[in-house]
Amino acid sequence: MSAHADDRRWVGDAVATLHREAARSADTHLLHMRFAGFPGIDFYFKDEAAHPSGSLKHRLARSLFLYALCNGRLREGQAVVDASSGSTAISEAWFARLLGLPFTAVMPEGTSPGKIEALRALGAHCVLTPPGECTQARARSIAADGACFLDQFGLAERATDWRGNNNIAESILGQLESEAHPQPAWIVCGAGTGGTSATLGRYLRYRGLQTQLCVAEPADMVFADAWRRRDRDACSRADSVIEGIGRRCVEPSFQFDVVDEVIEVDDAASIAAMLLLEQRLGVRHGGSSGTNLVACLELATRMREAGTEGSIVTLLCDRGERYAGTLYDADWRAARGLDVAPWQQALTDALAAGTLVVPDAAN
Repeated sequence: MSAHADDRRWVGDAVATLHREAARSADTHLLHMRFAGFPGIDFYFKDEAAHPSGSLKHRLARSLFLYALCNGRLREGQAVVDASSGSTAISEAWFARLLGLPFTAVMPEGTSPGKIEALRALGAHCVLTPPGECTQARARSIAADGACFLDQFGLAERATDWRGNNNIAESILGQLESEAHPQPAWIVCGAGTGGTSATLGRYLRYRGLQTQLCVAEPADMVFADAWRRRDRDACSRADSVIEGIGRRCVEPSFQFDVVDEVIEVDDAASIAAMLLLEQRLGVRHGGSSGTNLVACLELATRMREAGTEGSIVTLLCDRGERYAGTLYDADWRAARGLDVAPWQQALTDALAAGTLVVPDAAN
């Protein structure tokens, strides 16, 4: 048998392996909550942290590997590399191990230690870049030596099957079919690569639904301003401690026209909401889940004030254990001037009164 035939056989086996994995872990729980201050509004939390690799990025990583395999870019024994803020890399490392491939994660040096530990436990090699160095450029330079560059930031929106195939949008709507409000008023997600918002927004239009899509983003990052001005060249110099969402430059996968609203959230608010989720759910999730919750409460406030009933769906993006030494550490927060107490009170009040009010300390 020729080397080409051997390679095609391995690719076919690899694709079959990914399909079997998808069948085993295709869906995650959709958690339902109601709050006294928002009568007639149902909140749903899609627990993407329940995936085997611990985050929403499990779906994306599988899609990126399938895309590389089916485009002939990934071969048996080939090294794999990608740039990431951590969670995508963990999911990619998980799939690389499943396929028996070496994996390198290129990440900013400020990435949470918990993520680095998780990557090394999966057998990944970690390359940490200093401030100012582009992680994607470093990943491309590594790929120049023969590795397959998965390129989540460039390929996320095209690698994902947005028409269905149990993507996250189809999963959410299927789980809502028997609920009081099966067609949500809003779906809320964060913006990192832009792939999740692209998938959700496209699928809503594909199904002919009136559900609106809101992107929740750390304050002063690029996507909110870029979306409002439809400016793909927009940049930001801001930083956020909320890993995985918020970018300094507009990534290729951002699709402006499928997004209906962008809500910016202060880092302290995101962390306070993250802590509130822990109290309500008994499980820790990451900071971006808190960002999503704050945006949900702002939208719910608008709905209540307009006398509108319905449902709001958002995502629990990754496991909170990855941030035990950062976002969940009070001393770490204090060293960075992040006072979450005013926001904790504001969020608790919002659940009871139905109105999210920005605390004076945040103005």
